[in-house]
Order: sequence, then structure tokens, then C-alpha cells
Amino acid sequence: MKNEWKKCRRILCIRPDNIGDLLMSTPAIRALKQTFNCHITVLVSSLGAAAVPEIPEIDEAIIFDVPWVQTTGTPDPAQFYQLVKQLREGRFDAAVIFTVYSQNPMPSIMLAYLAEIPLRLAYCRENPYQLLTHWIPDDEPYTHIRHQVVRDLDLVARVGAVTGEQHLSIRTREILWPVVCEKLLLLGLDPQKPWMILHPEVSEQKRRYPVRDWIAAGRKIRAATSCQILITGKNNTAEAQEIAAGIGSRAFSAAGLFDLPELIVLIKHAPLLLSVNTGTIHIAAAVRTPVLVLYALTNPQHTPWRVTSKVLYFDVPVALQSKNEVVKYVYRSFCAEKLPSATPDNIAKMTQAMLELTAASSGSFEEPHALS
Repeated sequence: MKNEWKKCRRILCIRPDNIGDLLMSTPAIRALKQTFNCHITVLVSSLGAAAVPEIPEIDEAIIFDVPWVQTTGTPDPAQFYQLVKQLREGRFDAAVIFTVYSQNPMPSIMLAYLAEIPLRLAYCRENPYQLLTHWIPDDEPYTHIRHQVVRDLDLVARVGAVTGEQHLSIRTREILWPVVCEKLLLLGLDPQKPWMILHPEVSEQKRRYPVRDWIAAGRKIRAATSCQILITGKNNTAEAQEIAAGIGSRAFSAAGLFDLPELIVLIKHAPLLLSVNTGTIHIAAAVRTPVLVLYALTNPQHTPWRVTSKVLYFDVPVALQSKNEVVKYVYRSFCAEKLPSATPDNIAKMTQAMLELTAASSGSFEEPHALS
């Protein structure tokens, strides 16, 4: 079965999710590209598409917001006929469907089938019969849970694709650092003095950490350290300004100030990123910046990958908890564990410890517990 894949020169990777999801698939995409020396096209959402130019392993992107993934738009059903036509015209030799264990892969599988892509690889719980040529029965999360990076690498390994470089992939445009510095100085932040990033913006409300607690944590950090706090985001100007004002001196709102390439450079140069579990933590992992994550009790397999990090947890409000039975199963298991809580006190103490460690440039926190 693996020998068929050796002849693949054009592979479609279907990953129609957000930036963080796409970044976690980059080691597996690299494995495909290195093993088969192939052209890689990704089918990606409009949200994830922003990261495509910054991922060197990707040659081309098809942007489409599918209705079976949470995105900003809903396509007209007639657009699917055009998408299938476009995929068919791409003359792909194979398609790889990347999914979180709680997602149903069948709609994406059907796209590849209707596009007449000869080889089709995916995890699937039920028997897909002819819809997949390479079916990997999905036993997550009931027997084990892997980190998303491991899940994706294990998938492509089934067809012989491997890589010795398992870090997340992102391009850092260092030429932008002077521009970023100028913007920081105009805000009043001196990048030559101690500083850190606080990122409160989320793509899903269930992962939002309360503003009052951000402010409480920020005040405690300010009292315990000499660190300047930069509050970032894209579409959360009011929230960022409220947090900055609540923290007081040495806190600066930069919401909407940086585009994605600038944000990547900013995160690379930051001594520490304090963030909710969203795309920023995966950017930090890719550029090797230490991360403290405030992690909503959702999918446990999306912690920062192979970077100095610590994780503090908080619960999801009942009204916002997922109705997905797979997610609910994991949530019940998650809640049964004694996990470190994302209280303002714990955030401030952990931030201070990580900043001191970064300043000392010696030792390191252990990597996140490997999910297996």
C-alpha cells in the first residue's frame, strides 16, 4: 500500500480549520513533502489561510469555508459543485484529511472522493468502505489521547511519510523587527527593557478568560515584576484597552496594531507569551518563545508543542460547553483530574517564575506532559 504513495507528486492536505490547527499539522505536511518530494496544496478556511504564506512547506492553497467546521462564513451549497470541480482539475495523486478526534471526517472524505483523487487517507470511526483507500480506524479518545502533532504524524506514517524535524513550521521575517520596534516605541513600550505579551483574544467564546481576572493577574504581575505588559489581538480593541487601563502603568494595548507576519516576529522576540489556548501559543511554539497558557477545559491535545511552557486550566461556562458527545466524554475525564488552576494568583506566580528563568537564561521547564 505504501508503494502507491511513492509515485505521488501532487498531494492535497485537507485542514479547513484555524491557524493553530494548521500549524499543528505542519510536521506531518513536512513529512509528506520530504518523503515524496511532492507539491503540497492545502484546502484551508479563510481563517487559516492567513498563515499559509508563512509556512514554507505549503506550495499552494485553496480557500473555502466548509459548514462542518466553525468558520466565519457559510457557503452556498451550489459552491460545493465548483469546489469539487476545482479539486478534480487539480489532478491530485492523493488526499490526506487531517482532523481532531472529535470531528467527523466524512464530509472532507466525500470531497476527495467526488474529486476522484485516487488515494485518500484519513482517520474514521466507522467503516468508510470505498470512500477511503487508506482507512485508519480512529480509537481516540476512548483508549488514548495523543497530542495533535503526534496524531497527524502517525497518520502520514501509515503511508511511509516520516520526518526527523518534528517542530512546528513558520517563517519569521526578521526584516520586520525594526518596524515592530517602532510601533512598540510609539505605544510607549521600550523593547530594551523587560516586557511580555498578554494575549486575551479567542476564536471561540468558550475559551475566553474573564477580563476582570486578566486585570487582577496583570496587576499582580506588575506589582511583582518590572515587566511591561503588551496586550495583543486582532479584533478585540475594546477588550485590550479595558485590560490595559485596568492594569494601569506599564500596560499597553496593541490590539489591531500588528499583521500576522509582524505578530510572528513580535512573539519571537518576546521573553514570554501569556495567552489563552489559541493560535498564538502555536506560533510561540514554532518560534521557540516560552509560553504560559490559560487553557479552557476543551480538547487537551492542543498544548504548546516542544517549547518551554506551563499550563493553567479554567472551566468552560455551562452554557458554552460543547454538545459533541466525544468532547463531553473527554470533559468528564478532564474534570476528574487535579489540574493547576488559572487563578490570578497562580498566573502571577508562574509568570514571575518563567520571567526569572528567561532572564537567567539557565535551566528550563519540562515540556508539556506527552499525551499517549
